[in-house]
Amino acid sequence: MARSNGGIIGKSNQASFGKCIQTVKTASGNITAQPGTRIVQATTVAGGGGGAGRGGAGGGGGGGIVCEEINASGTIAVVIGAGGAGAQPNVFNYAGTSGNVSTVAGSSSAIAGGGGGSNEPCGTGLPGGSGGGEGRGCNGEGSGTAGQGNDGGSSCGEAGAGGGGAGAVGGNASSCQGGTGGAGSSALSSLSCTTFSGGGGGSGKMFTTNSGGSGGSGGGGTGSPGNGSFNPNSNGTANTAGGGGGGSYAPGCANGGQGGSGIAVVKELNKASGVWSMQSQFQSKSQGTWPDGTVAISYDLDYLVVAGGGSGGGSGRSGGGGAGGYRASGYGPSPTRNSALSFSQVDAGTIYTVTVGGGGAAVGVCTQGNSGSDSIFNPGGSENSTTITADGGGGGGAGAGPTGAGASGGSGGGAGTGSCSAISGAAGNTPPRSPISQGNSGGSNIFSGPYSGGGGGGAGASGGNASPSAGSPGGGAGLTNNITGSCVAYAGGGAGGASGSAMPSSGGTGGGGNANANPGTDNTGGGGAGGECASAGSGGPGIVIIRGPNARTYTAAPGTNTVTPAPGCTSVIKFTVTGTLAIS
Repeated sequence: MARSNGGIIGKSNQASFGKCIQTVKTASGNITAQPGTRIVQATTVAGGGGGAGRGGAGGGGGGGIVCEEINASGTIAVVIGAGGAGAQPNVFNYAGTSGNVSTVAGSSSAIAGGGGGSNEPCGTGLPGGSGGGEGRGCNGEGSGTAGQGNDGGSSCGEAGAGGGGAGAVGGNASSCQGGTGGAGSSALSSLSCTTFSGGGGGSGKMFTTNSGGSGGSGGGGTGSPGNGSFNPNSNGTANTAGGGGGGSYAPGCANGGQGGSGIAVVKELNKASGVWSMQSQFQSKSQGTWPDGTVAISYDLDYLVVAGGGSGGGSGRSGGGGAGGYRASGYGPSPTRNSALSFSQVDAGTIYTVTVGGGGAAVGVCTQGNSGSDSIFNPGGSENSTTITADGGGGGGAGAGPTGAGASGGSGGGAGTGSCSAISGAAGNTPPRSPISQGNSGGSNIFSGPYSGGGGGGAGASGGNASPSAGSPGGGAGLTNNITGSCVAYAGGGAGGASGSAMPSSGGTGGGGNANANPGTDNTGGGGAGGECASAGSGGPGIVIIRGPNARTYTAAPGTNTVTPAPGCTSVIKFTVTGTLAIS
């Protein structure tokens, strides 16, 4: 022993380097394990039992549940047990059929659910992971298996009893109504919080319309009335291992419900317990099978990424700054939603960089406004897959000087009068972002009384065009988004600058600066307003908001950025300054 174990006396140990990858199988097939996987933890749930038929019929028992460690590597075969068939019309004894076992790598201790007992003299509920309910024949309920399920319920001699569930015994029948199925359980597996293996309800008294019992939580089928057609709700739910409900007597002796199929949850373990020789440890490390503590996890993230807004142009009659680019998934107006970012089998604790774009700084006379800076989640990844970029809003055109053209950007800057001619505003969605545009163009100027610059473009609309009758134009409207749980408008364009008899106007909803020369609102990506005389409004800084499942742990840095709980078992991570996000 000591020689074969490298000089250490004790059992021969085995390392498993599976990175804790977890796979859910709802149909039979194979799992291709990590190269270092040697041991898996598997929750196997066998198929539920079928319900009996012909009125006064017992419900099927829920499938057994087992969570155990299994030696497995390479290609791991998984078999998902089918639910037992419900009783068929005009078939001897009308009893339900027991379910089938589920296996991982050919192994499982889970026992299939027992079929429901019929109304015939041999109306005993069948044993199983959970037992079938007793039928009108009153020959006894099916027994459950300790640690996996419970017994079926008892009949009163007229109606059928409920099948046992993983969490509770099947309900007894009353004088005329079927018993309820036993409740399922979510406590028998450390790998899933789903409730499995509810018992099927028994059917009502034969020759009557008295109701059947409800199915147990965890996919149990509903028992049918004593008389009536087949009820599809009598079938146990697929991949929950729920028992089928008892069937009716007439017309035509309706079937009992089929048991729900099983399921398997397989976790590839990181494990190297016990006493190891240096030789064994060295060999495992050389082969890459020694656990390094790495855990792989998967998650989807919704997002709102808004870049910094551009500043308005310098001098009077200048263009408003364009809003920062707006990109979102999951929340906000449906036409503007992209797909969520999906991360599969990444290391727990992965740190993502989050860049919050600054607004364009205010400029002096005769100068085009500064464009805002880009906001980016996870720079360097694959755009639209693991990375999202929103581009800074374009600066507004100058009101005097060599050029009145605005700058293109997430949304474009409005045109100023510096070119001494009528020109259009700058383009939005530049560079192009797909599949959904991130912004709109700036508005055009007017080079005649009352002389005004165009409004900056917004995420929801183009910037306003200057006109003799309307005075200075407003900034393009932004978009409202409720990713935080509250409706907030973002990415409004800055108003065009006015002079003389032109009346100042408002920035676009979503933080656009009002004329004259007011800045865009912080952390909205709003554009700054066009200037009056020498001044111009600066662009508003952008924002990045992430929303993901609260099954993951989120750490945002620096402390200015926040993590808060949100409805729907989610967390919201809000970045108002550049930082990092760790997910584990």
